[in-house]
Amino acid sequence: MSSDHFETRAPSLRNVVELFDGEWTSALPIDPSVDINTGRVKLFEDARIVWAEQEFGGFAGRRVLELGPLEGGHTYMLHQRGARDIVAVEANRRAFLKCLCVKELYELSRARFLLGDLVNYLHEQEPATFDMVIASGVLYHMMEPIRALDPISRAADRLFIWTHYYDAAAIAARADVARNFGARHSVEHDGRNYEVVDYHYDEKLLRPSFIGGTAVGSRWLPRETIVAFLRDAGFQTINFKFEQPDHIHGPAFALCASR
Repeated sequence: MSSDHFETRAPSLRNVVELFDGEWTSALPIDPSVDINTGRVKLFEDARIVWAEQEFGGFAGRRVLELGPLEGGHTYMLHQRGARDIVAVEANRRAFLKCLCVKELYELSRARFLLGDLVNYLHEQEPATFDMVIASGVLYHMMEPIRALDPISRAADRLFIWTHYYDAAAIAARADVARNFGARHSVEHDGRNYEVVDYHYDEKLLRPSFIGGTAVGSRWLPRETIVAFLRDAGFQTINFKFEQPDHIHGPAFALCASR
């Protein structure tokens, strides 16, 4: 057996991080004096999660469902802020393994990471099982986003979403973004019609760093469709922040919704 399968150095943080050398998206919370190559995105100190904590009156003592934890950055923040129990569902196998590394590195004893499809998981759960749902960066990767929003909206009475959304004018002004979009459709759910727009990953699928959905494309929802669905699902209070109509990958925003 190749020696590449074994670690001969004494156990350390470096050994774990270097398992995915060059693959990290997140900037891990590591002493800056230690020269270890991680990502640059500050998901372990994300202002969006700080905002959600303020909007929902804190995470302490709460049971949280996290969808698409990626590398465990938001999980880390939830744990640091006292969440009683965190269930995090990740479909990307390498991202899941990175989450397990983060769990061990930072002793996230109240977090449990599950490998699998979040929609299939959600359809197996009883409604209102959790105190809140954190769904950051997942909705625009779904082939059936309304089918995902349905059980998400039933899993808890507090819901945080950060997502890209479809805006015809904003996207038309960006040829590099617009080329990935296709046909617009109307989908029926519980007697109501909602608009969705085809999105194609194209060459992004070939990149080792790809962290998108499980299919060759997805369907984006217009902003008004997302809001209308949540209103229909009984969320009376919906607050918005982190509006980015000119985001490099397409318009984006965050919302906190409560019943």
